[in-house]
Amino acid sequence: MFNSKSRYAQLTLYQVKDHRGRQVTVVPVPAAPAQTKLGYHITRQGQRLDHLAHKYLDDATGFWRICELNDVMLPETLSEAAEIAIPKKVR
Repeated sequence: MFNSKSRYAQLTLYQVKDHRGRQVTVVPVPAAPAQTKLGYHITRQGQRLDHLAHKYLDDATGFWRICELNDVMLPETLSEAAEIAIPKKVR
């Protein structure tokens, strides 16, 4: 169901009944990774998190790590930030 690089890949899914009585598969919330801050990126208009993740982490799909370090749930929350904390690349 998830890419092998996904933070959700190793989680155990479970079933619950919704308010209509249907069985629904639930993906648990993964624990936040332990990350070390590399530094800060001063943002410019039009910059995207996937591009910054590719630049700093060599993985465009790692934008969620930048979100986690900046304590935001939605990537667009950082679109107006003057500077964004960047995590160190995991080797």
